[in-house]
Amino acid sequence: MTQYGVDLPLILGHQFEPITFTYSERDVCLYALGVGAPADPVDQQELQFVYERSGEGFKTLPTYAVIYPSGVIDHLLTGDLPGLRFNPMMLLHGEQFLEVYHPLPTSGTITCQPKVSAVYDKGSGALVITDVPCYDEMGRLVALNQMSMFIRGIGGFGGERGPSSAGGEPPAREPDVVVRQQTRPDQALIYRLSGDINPLHADPMMAAFGNFDRPILHGLCSFGFSARHVLKAFAGNDIARFKSIKARFVKHVFPGETLITEMWRESDQRILFQTRVAERDSVAIGSAYVELR
Repeated sequence: MTQYGVDLPLILGHQFEPITFTYSERDVCLYALGVGAPADPVDQQELQFVYERSGEGFKTLPTYAVIYPSGVIDHLLTGDLPGLRFNPMMLLHGEQFLEVYHPLPTSGTITCQPKVSAVYDKGSGALVITDVPCYDEMGRLVALNQMSMFIRGIGGFGGERGPSSAGGEPPAREPDVVVRQQTRPDQALIYRLSGDINPLHADPMMAAFGNFDRPILHGLCSFGFSARHVLKAFAGNDIARFKSIKARFVKHVFPGETLITEMWRESDQRILFQTRVAERDSVAIGSAYVELR
């Protein structure tokens, strides 16, 4: 391929090189700070995610597993994969699914095996779905990530359109729980230290190429805020109860804005949620749910 576009037979099923990810307790703390923990620095239930000597016992936030395959971002930011060429500044994170099979260790080495499982033609762009199973040092499946990346401007290649809904639409009633938390003006700069180095979130000039007047917050950062809110409200921050989460990234968030997570209990195991930006009254995360054990 010499121009931007999609060659479906080449990209579909593309297997990336395995990604080895080694992390420490410090990295776990840094991620938790990047997604807004602790909202209250003297809350022992939240200190367990950022303080290795916590009286509650040091724990890893379940959504830390989205960091394991961060190396996939490095490949995508080249804009040049077999059968797929595009301007990296036209890349947006569309949806994220994560299932956690065991409580995450507070340090260790994880091996991820990413594979392009689907490519959909959305007309205005291409939706590329990558499945990433993640294994610990014993070969045990720890987590499964599914990343849906929307690439603007390269649609119309004749592929299937794909499903239109991620599921998890909120019911037509008031939410059962609402949590409001303001992000920091430098939130994206903190979050990127966990591995997502897309310049869209740090460099004003690069953000301008993406048609934003300033850098935006990582979708997975807002995702982490929301997951924390659900975990605390409905599982008392018991990480063993966290099973899975799926969410669609609807609109951008600017660092410093306030996130409002609205939650509905559908059952004891399934919590629907959406996350709004208070300052612009816009939905940033929708079609979202968390499944608990």
